[in-house]
Amino acid sequence: MAAGSVNPFNLSDSEEEAERRPDGADNDRSPSDVPPQSSGPLSPQADSEPAALLLSSNRTSPSVEGVSVSAAAAAMGGSSETRVSVDSIAAQLLRDQYILTALEFHTELLEAGRELPRLRDYFSNPGNFERQSGTPPACKEQGLGPGGQLNRAGSISTLDSLDFARYSDDGNRESDEKVAESEVPSQERKNFKSSPEIQEPIRPLEKRALNFLVNEYLLKNNYKLSSITFSDENDDQDFELWDDVGLNIPKPPDLLHLYRNCGTSLPSPRDTVDIAVGVEAEELLGNSITQEPEQKTELAQQSAVVQELEHQISLLNSEKQSLAEQIRKLQSDIQALKKNVSIPLAVSMESGNHKADQVPDLGPPDNGQYLDIGGAPGQNDVTDSIALNTNMDSVLPTPATPPTQPHTKLKDPAPQSKGPVQFDQPNRKLSPAFHQALLSFCRMSADSRLGSEVSRIADSEESVMLMLGRCLPHIVPNVLLAKREELIPLILCTACLHPEPKERDQLLHILFNLIKRPDDEQRQMILTGCVAFARHVGPTRVEAELLPQCWEQINHKYPERRLLVAESCGALAPYLPKEIRSSLVLSMLQQMLAEDKADMVREAVVKSLGIIMGYIDDPDKYSQGFELMLLSLGDPSERVVSAIHQVFIPAFAAWSTELGNLQSQLVPTLLARIEKLLKDGEHGLDEHKLHMFLSALQSLIPPLFAEVLRNAPFTSRAKLQGDTPPIEVTRFPRPASPLQDVATIIGSREQLAVLLQLYDHQLEHEGTTGWDSLLWVVNQLLPQLIEIVGRINVTSTTYVHEFSRFFWRLCRTFGKIFTNAKVKPQFQEILRLSEENVDTTAGNGILTKATVPIYATGVLTCYNQEEDRKLLVGFLEDVMTTLSLSHAPLDSLKASFVELGANPAYHELLLTVLWYGVVHTSALVRCTAARMFELLVKGVNETLVAQRVVPALITLSSDPEISVRISTIPAFGTIMETVTQKELLERVKMQLASFLEDPQYQDQHSLHMEIIKTFGRVGPNAEPRFRDEFVLPHLHKLALGNNMQTAETKRLDIATQLFEAYSALSCCFISEELMVNHFLPGLKCLRTDMEHLSPEHEVILSSMIKECEQKLENKNIQEPQGSVSIAASLVGEDAKTKFLNKMGQLTTSGAMLANVFQRKK
Repeated sequence: MAAGSVNPFNLSDSEEEAERRPDGADNDRSPSDVPPQSSGPLSPQADSEPAALLLSSNRTSPSVEGVSVSAAAAAMGGSSETRVSVDSIAAQLLRDQYILTALEFHTELLEAGRELPRLRDYFSNPGNFERQSGTPPACKEQGLGPGGQLNRAGSISTLDSLDFARYSDDGNRESDEKVAESEVPSQERKNFKSSPEIQEPIRPLEKRALNFLVNEYLLKNNYKLSSITFSDENDDQDFELWDDVGLNIPKPPDLLHLYRNCGTSLPSPRDTVDIAVGVEAEELLGNSITQEPEQKTELAQQSAVVQELEHQISLLNSEKQSLAEQIRKLQSDIQALKKNVSIPLAVSMESGNHKADQVPDLGPPDNGQYLDIGGAPGQNDVTDSIALNTNMDSVLPTPATPPTQPHTKLKDPAPQSKGPVQFDQPNRKLSPAFHQALLSFCRMSADSRLGSEVSRIADSEESVMLMLGRCLPHIVPNVLLAKREELIPLILCTACLHPEPKERDQLLHILFNLIKRPDDEQRQMILTGCVAFARHVGPTRVEAELLPQCWEQINHKYPERRLLVAESCGALAPYLPKEIRSSLVLSMLQQMLAEDKADMVREAVVKSLGIIMGYIDDPDKYSQGFELMLLSLGDPSERVVSAIHQVFIPAFAAWSTELGNLQSQLVPTLLARIEKLLKDGEHGLDEHKLHMFLSALQSLIPPLFAEVLRNAPFTSRAKLQGDTPPIEVTRFPRPASPLQDVATIIGSREQLAVLLQLYDHQLEHEGTTGWDSLLWVVNQLLPQLIEIVGRINVTSTTYVHEFSRFFWRLCRTFGKIFTNAKVKPQFQEILRLSEENVDTTAGNGILTKATVPIYATGVLTCYNQEEDRKLLVGFLEDVMTTLSLSHAPLDSLKASFVELGANPAYHELLLTVLWYGVVHTSALVRCTAARMFELLVKGVNETLVAQRVVPALITLSSDPEISVRISTIPAFGTIMETVTQKELLERVKMQLASFLEDPQYQDQHSLHMEIIKTFGRVGPNAEPRFRDEFVLPHLHKLALGNNMQTAETKRLDIATQLFEAYSALSCCFISEELMVNHFLPGLKCLRTDMEHLSPEHEVILSSMIKECEQKLENKNIQEPQGSVSIAASLVGEDAKTKFLNKMGQLTTSGAMLANVFQRKK
């Protein structure tokens, strides 16, 4: 044990122990008795472990230590009966580092009341347990040594599991020992000894020590957040002080030191001595009578253990002898084979002179010649000997010789002179012709190409390369396609080292044509090989040998091969001459971007162009890069557009920043193009181009902010400090790729954290004086953006959404202080929301534009604290009031509600704003609030609809002003279309029924128009029961009542709305009863109105009525069915053609007529 393993605490004998050591203790043993170091089953650990096991298993019987020690000595082969004193035993255990055994011995003596000063002083001194070197306890417990894992029986406890607090200087040693004694029952010790894989559960002091080391590791490696979290989860421990752990030992090395030393134990220089020890009879006399039963039990147990260990030792010894015999036999075989190769023998010739027939000299090793083993007559008989000896030497290396290099060839034992290889010749008198004829039956052939290659063996590296260059073109076509990537290393090595340029070109051509349609993994392998080739051969050969292969594949018919070319251009960019990067490679990629039809190829082209932009340094290519960016942004494929934002734009922006063009050219050019689009698109804006330019601007926000930080006045003061607070996770918007991460652009998150701290301080306390890059953003970029926002169409939800996201990202990136101090004041100055400035005749023009929704949804929603939400609520309330009182269009307010309503987090806020309108004193504001509910209902969950929306609408439906009541009808209709709760639907239906059936509303033309319009809009999507029982009967009544209308204008308005409603409902499934009782009568009433008011509508209505009646007749003849669809009934080609022709002539039918055919498709 002492020689085969090292104590992790590196214990050593003291000077005093050396003086007290017996004279002959260490000198009686010869060097041959020392067991050799080995990792096999006969290692000293295996030999010495039984002694330690026996000594440590006697803990509960302090009166028989002499017996156990004697038994251990017998197990180790000791035959001496010499008895020594207890103090000598302790000294010997400590000297040989049997620390566990000494600790058990010390415990037994303590329990017997016979404490030894030597052991007491040793175990109470913490300095004896400092870890300087050796195997950590974890590895020691597993038995790891220089040779790997050793299976050994575990002792009761190991040093790493000891509770060292038991032996502290606190004076409570006796009670602690009793607790430790009860922690490991005797049965557990037996189980633990027999099952070394079982580990004891972690103890509290062990856990605290490990926690301290883990926290120390996290802090040293900058895992600060993890360290904080770890400390919070272990708040009962002070990680600043090792003494808080509770172990009376110095702090061990850190985790990295323990990990690196794990399993690298060093052999101890001390020799071990087998001795037999015991105690004097009088020392045991006092306890022998009372403990005799326990002695017998322990003796029986120890005898069984000794027998088992002796059996294992005998098995291991027999195995050792068998292996040694095999080694000797193999060594003798190898020596015999080598003698056969090196001893020249005479050859019997036909002339009678027996001379040594020699093989011709092979020449120098680097001349490219080959050993021909099938050419000359009379030499064919040596082929088998060469093959045999070569194979045997490669299979059976001599252990005594040092290992050879992988490519070392079989050479003559004398390396200085490479003489001719000689072989044994038979002492026979046969003619050479007979020999040749005899060997011809071996069926060897060197006539073919393959036979010629096989018959020659390369004798130098250059010869190997030449042979591979000849053979690979014939090997590749015969390898399965799925396994051809296995040839890539061979092809590349040969192409790198082959001396002939033509052969190298052929091999690279094979590489690029190796697989017909390479998949992702195969392309990655080829690209990895190309990069390795480029690193090996340098830029000149890459340009001359690899790029032509890419150029040849640029128009290949398979997209996978073109994809390989596109990816190769990016992968090889760092290894090409800079002139080639900015000319040939850039032109190749530009051609593929413009001409290739495969989306995945163009996507790879864009990514490679981004890599090129990161390496190009020719300023003249800037304009070409900008045009490539615009060309890529206009690509119809989403994959290509995503790649341009992830790779190309960040790389191009970085180059623009280096050239000083980001603020002076790149961003202003994009803004100018957006303004030109808005100017030219007054009658038709190119939405795709606007999206393209705006998305590019959005991707430029991170590099723009990084440029502002780099050019700030405080940049020179930015020093990395340990107390810099980490960046909040939500400080920046989530980047589309790592290249858009501000930390990546700056260099590191630590550097960015320092700059952000100085940035906020500068804005809050020192201002922007002399900060040109930030002043450009404030004085030029923001005003131009706000002006552009005021010119876009507010009714376009797409534009509003994209500009809102742009301003949201801009404000989030530049920070809250910048947003509050620089962005919000510019918007507020333009919007002028005070009621004193309201123009009741023309309205406030700016409030009707997209500036309102973009400010509300893009700026005011950036931060979600209480004051920010209050500011947003107040702004929306002011806008609603101002627009209502000035009779201005509500499009800007609607756009704000639509954009905010898409996020459920703002539903409560919007309902708060609308409730402000519900209780407002002005009827105009209440009308506006009622109409806004229609926009909000579709996205709000049914609970909020029931609790907040419906009560507000019920309140407005009983408003004194009839206009307010009418304004609630669209919102009620939307609820009928979207809500499924029956109680809620009944309440809404009752309210709508009161509008239709209350006598006070009979002459309300506006109310009837709004109800019919709402029925036509929500009827096809509403619940069938609501449509059948409520909508169709009331439409019939309204159509019938319209026949009595005397005012031509009102009659035409109602008839037109009814026509739209019936056209929309004609796509629904209507039962036969409803068809007869309500739908057809309503259509006939409507036809009566149209005969006088609009003849073209009357023709279509007549066609619809005729088709419905014909369908009903067919239904009566055929088997009855559940329902009939008007749209499905229009199946006759003549009827369909007539109907479509008539519908095409109408100008007042609107979108509802188109819905008929869209649904029918």
